[in-house]
Amino acid sequence: MMDYPLTLRSILYRAHAIFPKKEIVCRDFSGMFRYTYGEMYRRVCRLANALKRLDLRPGERVGSFAWNTHRHLELYFAVPCYGAILNTVNIRLFRDHLIHCINFAENKVLFVDEDLVPIIEDVRSELNTVRAYVIMTDKPTLPQTALSPVYSYEELLAGEPPTYEFPYLDEWTPAIMAYTTATTGFPKGVVYTHRALYLLSLTMATGEYGTWERDVSMPIVPMFHVNAWCRPFSETLMGAKMVLPGSRPQPEDLCELIHRERVTIAAAVPTVWMGILDHALKHPGRYDFSCVRFFISGGAAMPAKLAEEYEKKLGVLLIQGYGQTETTPVTLLCYPKSYLRDLPEPEKYLLRAKTGLLLPGLEMRVVNEKGEEVRHDGKEMGELLLKGPWVLREYYRDPENTAEAFVDGWFRTGDIVTVDEEGYVQVADRTRDLIKSGGEWISSVDLENHLMSHPAVAEAAVIAIPHEKWQERPLACVVLRPEARGKVTREELIDFLRGRVARWWLPDEIVFVREVPKTSVGKFSKRTLRELYGQGRLGEIADTT
Repeated sequence: MMDYPLTLRSILYRAHAIFPKKEIVCRDFSGMFRYTYGEMYRRVCRLANALKRLDLRPGERVGSFAWNTHRHLELYFAVPCYGAILNTVNIRLFRDHLIHCINFAENKVLFVDEDLVPIIEDVRSELNTVRAYVIMTDKPTLPQTALSPVYSYEELLAGEPPTYEFPYLDEWTPAIMAYTTATTGFPKGVVYTHRALYLLSLTMATGEYGTWERDVSMPIVPMFHVNAWCRPFSETLMGAKMVLPGSRPQPEDLCELIHRERVTIAAAVPTVWMGILDHALKHPGRYDFSCVRFFISGGAAMPAKLAEEYEKKLGVLLIQGYGQTETTPVTLLCYPKSYLRDLPEPEKYLLRAKTGLLLPGLEMRVVNEKGEEVRHDGKEMGELLLKGPWVLREYYRDPENTAEAFVDGWFRTGDIVTVDEEGYVQVADRTRDLIKSGGEWISSVDLENHLMSHPAVAEAAVIAIPHEKWQERPLACVVLRPEARGKVTREELIDFLRGRVARWWLPDEIVFVREVPKTSVGKFSKRTLRELYGQGRLGEIADTT
């Protein structure tokens, strides 16, 4: 067989050669932008020529500070296929973390969306390695800026030829790097090779719940977060129409795009799906979701109630996926096996809320505190360990954290899970979020899912609080739906939990809050809740209705 490398070059080639007429749609700053994969390819070639003119060397890092747009998609291909590394910088990082991530990666060129320029201007004096800034806008002139030297993305491309001879890189060549969302200290860097991205993209494009050429896909999950779950690559590989939601998309924007562009698949975190559901139900008859084949929820546990409401109220199948920054990211996907399709309620929705089945090409172990594998009975808990071609080998320039992250060659996910007899994994909690009460474990995720199955509850996050006798006890922070505020009591929710969880799992306290704090990628920030509780400041977010 030929020694042919598995790289992003072949994905780009296929889109250009096989699907040049297929459409890409972007909600740009000044309106909708439409072009084809063939036109995208020519712009990617122009961008590669521009990178050469900017004196970028193979192996150097290029930063992107951008939303889900067609320009960001062009960076996804041009930079790695050129031989450099794209560092997708999280636009919602704290100031110190933002400076660290750009400097630690030693970004040489930084591409910035027009509405994000002020954030970079604020830190520019502390960026040590950036030698050029490129502003991405659809307007004919650049905004006033203190960045220097600064270039217009569109002017850069206009001055370059639409062809480029992309090299055949080694498949182990680094392509993209991203950072974990840190709970302590600075974020840790993870570098993805061409091989890892190619293999996961190919896997994501297979099977009943993979991407088909006739699909219309909308990656809602940010492109600055873990390769947008590899959707831009798998969709390009298959020639699916892609819909990019652009800057600051709100539930109304996303509902409108689904309706107007006839989206068939989309991927987002549970909080986004909650917002879309709420908006759609407030405007009955306005949006037609009959085009949807399925939606994927990931990044945090999906409440069974959410899947049930999507199916019964919108006629949409919502399934769960799982992954981490360290795993490129997808490793599990929840779908019913053929003989489990006709389960009665509520078993059907309980299965839907499982974290998922292991993707082909990966191996897993689930071990207890002694390192022994737990029984696959859906009850015994242990830490999930992973091994496979898109699991990281090491953190970027970080031997200390690398050593802690592996045991006998297996990556420690830090997630405590159960596995049932069918092989479905269920994440019980992060190791740092499990509640140990009287020597027994309580799953905050299970408590949250039960609370969010109450019709009056919009959001729920459970944290451990210190207890003199039991070591730790659960405290639940609950956001009520607008129509239930001031009407539903703590006692009603405790009574609702009785019979659903063990008595000793019942929260000692339920606090009603206006909103559960979110991380930079839309997950519930339990770290923030723990800090607010520890400082006696939970009252700052309390719902006093």
